Amino acid sequence: MAISLTESAAKQIKKQLDKRGSGVGLKLGVKKSGCSGFAYTIDYADEVHEGDRVFEKYGVKVITTQDDLAVIDGIELDYRREGINEAFKFNNPNVTGMCGCGESFSV
Repeated sequence: MAISLTESAAKQIKKQLDKRGSGVGLKLGVKKSGCSGFAYTIDYADEVHEGDRVFEKYGVKVITTQDDLAVIDGIELDYRREGINEAFKFNNPNVTGMCGCGESFSV
């Protein structure tokens, strides 16, 4: 079971944590949402809780719960700039379908 991130995503996470001035990493998860079933959640992680899974690459930690890992196992987190838009992109091999607007996904 693993979560990976691109160098671009790691740089953006580090930049945001430095700007915030605190935090141990990025908290990545899922919630039930939308017409397809799940949506990604991203937040700052100020601590690692018992039972959390921690993945580190390029000196940046991504933290998730064991329950969420079942849905996002194998995901690659990327950060891209396309024109004037920039955002995290989720390359999740478990996704079997997405809603029309791209907000939610099913596994």
